[in-house]
Amino acid sequence: MSNPYVRIGSAAAAALLLLTAAACSNNSSPSSSGPAPADFSERGPISFVVGKDTTGNMQKELDTWNARNPNEKVTLVELPDSADQQRNVMLQAFQTKNPDYAVLGTDIIWTAEFAANQWITELDPAQFELDAMLAPAVETGKYRNKLYAVPQVTNGALLYYRKDLLDAVGAKPPTTMDELKQICAQVKATPQGAGLDCYGGQFNKYEGLTVNFQEAVGGSGGQLVDSAGTKAMVNTPQATQGLQWMVDSFNDGTIPRAAMTWKEEESRQAFQSGKLVFMRNWPHVYSLASKTDGSSQVAGKFDVTKIPALPGGSTGVSSLGGQNLAVSQFGRNKGTAVDFIKYMTSNETMQQRTLATSRAAARASIYTDPVITEKLNYMPTLLDSLKTAQPRPVVVKYGDVTVAIQDSVYGALQGQKKPDQALTELQTRLDTLIK
Repeated sequence: MSNPYVRIGSAAAAALLLLTAAACSNNSSPSSSGPAPADFSERGPISFVVGKDTTGNMQKELDTWNARNPNEKVTLVELPDSADQQRNVMLQAFQTKNPDYAVLGTDIIWTAEFAANQWITELDPAQFELDAMLAPAVETGKYRNKLYAVPQVTNGALLYYRKDLLDAVGAKPPTTMDELKQICAQVKATPQGAGLDCYGGQFNKYEGLTVNFQEAVGGSGGQLVDSAGTKAMVNTPQATQGLQWMVDSFNDGTIPRAAMTWKEEESRQAFQSGKLVFMRNWPHVYSLASKTDGSSQVAGKFDVTKIPALPGGSTGVSSLGGQNLAVSQFGRNKGTAVDFIKYMTSNETMQQRTLATSRAAARASIYTDPVITEKLNYMPTLLDSLKTAQPRPVVVKYGDVTVAIQDSVYGALQGQKKPDQALTELQTRLDTLIK
């Protein structure tokens, strides 16, 4: 008999997505019948289903577990690197009640949808060291005050900048986007800055666009949805200011037109190849951009700071990112799945992961660990980013909400609609989805 736990690469997963897209929908409504009681006594081999590992470290973590647990080995199933595609593949697995999908690496914003539809299993909080973790990260794994997922990494955005170029013009890291534009003009006027683009982020029509738009709105003093998740707030002066800044920045060349096709990887590669002065991205980029094997042209030449504020805002705001670990309601060997989550969220694993990848750990102690801060001296900056980070809208129909946001924002960036018109229409769509 062939092994049911096959490793799926990004290409295969993408093919699976194309074959099953017709069966998937962004619309989801909670199931009316309750799930069968979870059996946590079942043990044996499981699969770990997660988006493409761009760090190259995840298989090493699984190898350590497998060496310690030869009868309960974990096989890595890699999905595409796009969060939208990952979600769609998982939805198909839920619809077919696929028992081979055991532990799921989920975007923090999927908890409400997955839990409300009874696709993931309620977990016992006493089984995990939640008190040692950052409270905002823990909250992302809850739905109606019950635990459904445990954070393994959290995420706060950072502004990467070419320290060597800023030093050359006597500039300090910007605290506002106006300062960022002024510094770019100074840098580009120098011989070493000639031909460089100013600022890069994630502006392709996918989940990263929702994140970048939320940060622009937050940096202008606004928010997308109220804290209760019951009222959309995009038809406001703050939201209009945020979107107008994005549109103006493409129009005046602050953001290169090519960035309209960028996701995290494309923006990282642009910065690492020395084409950008500033870049908004996640902490994992730090270790990749620091490599001295020839893959990075900016190793030793860059630093990081907090995301700057926009006009109208008092401080920059990061979108709260991260990845949680959940147990599929339909997966086999749930006892092993729970213990595997304990391993992946242990202090030992998180410490090793942070040192190897610079990904933001969910444990608070990591940010003051002298072994880590000696190597990653930006940890206090990252912690500051996390303290003020805002989650994306916590709503059951998040899939529909984020698509609506992407449609409106991308249309404005393409010049199809004025920002105020795009947001007025978006407000109407969100009112219908959220009520």
